[in-house]
Amino acid sequence: MMQRAQRQHSEMFTSRIAPCRGWLPALLLLWWLGSGGAFAASVTVEALLPNTAVLMINGQRKTLRAGDSVDGVKLLSADASGAVLEINGTRQRVGLNRNITTNYVAPERRELQIPRNDRMQYITSALINGRSVQVMVDTGANVVALNTRQAEALGLDYAAGIPSTLETASGVVDAWLLNLDRVEVGGIPVEGVRATVVLGEYPTTILLGMSYLQHVELRERNGVLSISREW
Repeated sequence: MMQRAQRQHSEMFTSRIAPCRGWLPALLLLWWLGSGGAFAASVTVEALLPNTAVLMINGQRKTLRAGDSVDGVKLLSADASGAVLEINGTRQRVGLNRNITTNYVAPERRELQIPRNDRMQYITSALINGRSVQVMVDTGANVVALNTRQAEALGLDYAAGIPSTLETASGVVDAWLLNLDRVEVGGIPVEGVRATVVLGEYPTTILLGMSYLQHVELRERNGVLSISREW
């Protein structure tokens, strides 16, 4: 009877990534791609040809054709009067033997890879309002979903949220809508994440729904789900 109720209750969280039944610990692999930060880019135009320029970039001589990019400096065009460069999203025209110095901000990309478990689920660790929890990636859930026991363990005053109900195969279930201050997965934080707290014991594992996932890139290949974002 209990198993039947669990199956019925989980139908409101049907997932295109994984079914909502139990969880197994998953290996979490976090890659930091790029060191981020900012540095000064010093650029001098040493020679000019049609759509080609010889540049001294931070002491290194580089020959660029239109469209080429080196060390964050992109040559858009060049002629006898000067070169049009794009540095950190800003276009500048620089004459022959002229030097410019600007701050180049290298983009930082964070990527988390989650292997699929033997139940065809993607389970990983997360921080909700700074507290560590286990979550299951669920692209079929519109919002992050958790039960009342999990909400109490996180110190959430869910009763102050917006009262709601969810209709399931086993009947109508009370629920509350609220905003989580911060959800972080694999070092990728999102603030003000919409969530639903459901009365009872299900979902048994917190569901990481689209209110978080819409802010990241998802790729699934060969049983590994990649969650990433660049900024």
